[in-house]
Amino acid sequence: MINKLKSLKDNQGFMKYFKNTSWLFAEKILRMAVGLFVGVWIARYLGPDKFGLFSYAGSFVGLFTAIAALGLNDILVRELVQHPEKENELLGTAFYLKLMGAILTLVILYIAVHFTSNEHYTNMMIFIIASATIFQSFNVVDVYFQSKVMSKFVVYANILSLFVSSLVKISLIILDAPLIAFAWVVLFDSFVLACGFVYFFLKNSEFKIQNLKFSKLTAVRLLKDSWPLILSGMVIAVYMRIDQVMIKEMLDNEAVGNYAAAVRLSEAWYFIPMVIASSLFPAIVNAKKQSKELYYVRLQKLYDLMVWMAIAIALPMTFLSDWVVNLLYGNQYSQAGDVLMIHIWAGVFVFLGVANAKWIINENLMLNGMIRTSIGAFVNVILNYILIKKLGIMGAAISTLISYFIANYFGLLFYKKTRICFWQQTKALNIFKDFK
Repeated sequence: MINKLKSLKDNQGFMKYFKNTSWLFAEKILRMAVGLFVGVWIARYLGPDKFGLFSYAGSFVGLFTAIAALGLNDILVRELVQHPEKENELLGTAFYLKLMGAILTLVILYIAVHFTSNEHYTNMMIFIIASATIFQSFNVVDVYFQSKVMSKFVVYANILSLFVSSLVKISLIILDAPLIAFAWVVLFDSFVLACGFVYFFLKNSEFKIQNLKFSKLTAVRLLKDSWPLILSGMVIAVYMRIDQVMIKEMLDNEAVGNYAAAVRLSEAWYFIPMVIASSLFPAIVNAKKQSKELYYVRLQKLYDLMVWMAIAIALPMTFLSDWVVNLLYGNQYSQAGDVLMIHIWAGVFVFLGVANAKWIINENLMLNGMIRTSIGAFVNVILNYILIKKLGIMGAAISTLISYFIANYFGLLFYKKTRICFWQQTKALNIFKDFK
């Protein structure tokens, strides 16, 4: 074992990815810890009713943010790895595309709110939060550092944003600020993060502002590959956020607050598969160039790791859900414990889905991914409509679990080209195989 560890340490390729992943993990763990502390404080300060309204506004915006992202991030990583000589053109084109996507998102949101029963105050919060998508155009810097396996600079920018944001939020609580002030903080966060990205990018790359250019041909090529991811991102947003929107329409703000409190604890762990998958994606792309066997061996190891981590989180949270909710949020969020007990198991299929998404992109099967997530979203909406009426917010948690199971795992069985992933994930879910 010691010799194996020494050999890994001497392996420059391994150490490069290991250090990159370590930086991302360190930042995300810090963000989870600080975010949980400040987020719980905000939830306690606002109470279930106001916290529910704030969460609803964020969820409503979340239904449309995939339009602003344009599904470009993973496509851009792939292109930067495969065509580093076109770096300036790729980054410039992606930036302008994301900026146009953000403006389109605001226009669509303006139309969408007219079909809701929201008050003016709620709609104002929605537009303040949605304006943050403008600054998310600068996330192309994050993608650039991913492709170079230099994520420590992204970590620096994120920690700066987290520190400033946390101080502002704590100050608002101490000053007894109104609810809408926390919506403005969401916009402010994006601005600070964008400034951090620009600073570290200009300092640690040879890129010059004057080289930022838009190529129509590159834009068409990127969008040709990414349009299924745009639609897929939209339907993912539906089956990840529609529950809170429907709970508000069918129940009330307080129910949304209780549900959102549980979901935030459940989804706090989702950074783990995202960090691992994002950091290892270049290695998986390169493995395919070497051999098909190595490619799928690495994918199987990734799936196995995802399942073990997800179960290691879900099991203790299942038995400690009521205690955890009461400790963090207090008695006013008493309904959140039962929701957390169910919702936490959706993480198993989220972890697998994040890993599988990388394979889908590498195999250029984005259309299939879009179809599966569309089916998952449709199932979630139907089940929410039925189960929220019968079981309240518990019904929404059950609907989420079932829809994730279908979209991220079971749906892979019904398409010939994705069936290999279904069997790999089935093997990963058989956690007792290693004890035989």
